[in-house]
Amino acid sequence: MGAMERALSPFIQADLGRKMVFLSGPRQAGKTTLARSLAATWSNAQVLNWDVIDDSRIILGQSWSPKARLLVFDELHKMKDWKVWLKGVYDGRLEAQAILVTGSARLDAFRQSGESLAGRYLAWRLHPITVKEWVESSDATPEAALARILERGGFPEPFLAESPVDADRWRQLYLEGVIREDILEFSRIGEVRAMRLFVNILRTRVGSPLSLASLARDLQIAPTTLGRYLEILEALHIVFTIRPFHRNIARALLKEPKVYFFDTGLVKGDDGAIFENACATMLLRHAHFLQDSAGRAMSLRYVRDKEGREIDFALCEDDEPIGFAECKLSDPTIPPYLAAIADRFPSAEATLLVRYLRQPEQRGRISVERAANWLASLSA
Repeated sequence: MGAMERALSPFIQADLGRKMVFLSGPRQAGKTTLARSLAATWSNAQVLNWDVIDDSRIILGQSWSPKARLLVFDELHKMKDWKVWLKGVYDGRLEAQAILVTGSARLDAFRQSGESLAGRYLAWRLHPITVKEWVESSDATPEAALARILERGGFPEPFLAESPVDADRWRQLYLEGVIREDILEFSRIGEVRAMRLFVNILRTRVGSPLSLASLARDLQIAPTTLGRYLEILEALHIVFTIRPFHRNIARALLKEPKVYFFDTGLVKGDDGAIFENACATMLLRHAHFLQDSAGRAMSLRYVRDKEGREIDFALCEDDEPIGFAECKLSDPTIPPYLAAIADRFPSAEATLLVRYLRQPEQRGRISVERAANWLASLSA
């Protein structure tokens, strides 16, 4: 299969007319491909990649063509003091010259501390392919789209590959490359082995609350070190964590996070764990899209009470739940705890997402939905 049109294209295109645009996301989620396809629609665009020696010379010398209507700086965050440099370029640019900056890890970390570039940019996060995106860019049904994501993961290359074997080969190289190149930028070489071990353990723990303290004992590593490893894996967009929802936010941070992989294909577990991970990636993308497109304060959480009863996902806006979702492969029975939570938060939607479901139905406050159709109805 060839490249596909990504759903964010028209949004980024529109924003380029207003401000500088930052596009961040996991390595190989398709940022460069998307940037090049956008550049192709401009009458005069120049794409400069910091990793290419000739391009970095042009970047440092600021010797790109003054006629370029669109400048794309790819992997710019690898340049020393890139923020200060970019501010100068943006403020001194020619009238009507648009700028698109793409990158993976630190670009996103930088969003939180946008000091020198405040007010000059709009930001978008590119995620793996979702059910909605594949349904809209192909003639696939939601069911076929979900099946493909569960088999291949949502990263464009394995997702679009001719065969599952090609997808597996890509994944092997992807994980090795990320561990070898990206993680080394954040940690010492001696830690790479421990980090590799940690990643492999996380692959088997998807969807369960993670006790870093007990894991640290097993690995004979200090809990603070393990916490730092988790932060690095998050900064590199290998995993994302979701925290428990709690009225009192301070308590929520103490409770154990659940860890999911951006690449569903990395999950080592049963069909239930793979399905839950896929749902998590799509709900995260939905939350990020509402944040990036409309400035809404969205977060993805889970719910767990003192008795250990749990609901997989709580979508929150301004720290108030607006939707709950529980994932099941084939059992359409309403979990009592989901019903109880739905009653406690009457303004939030409550959904039981069933992968294999004969008939959708509404039972009290809970809607029982075919997972594929529901996922296809998300915002992104």
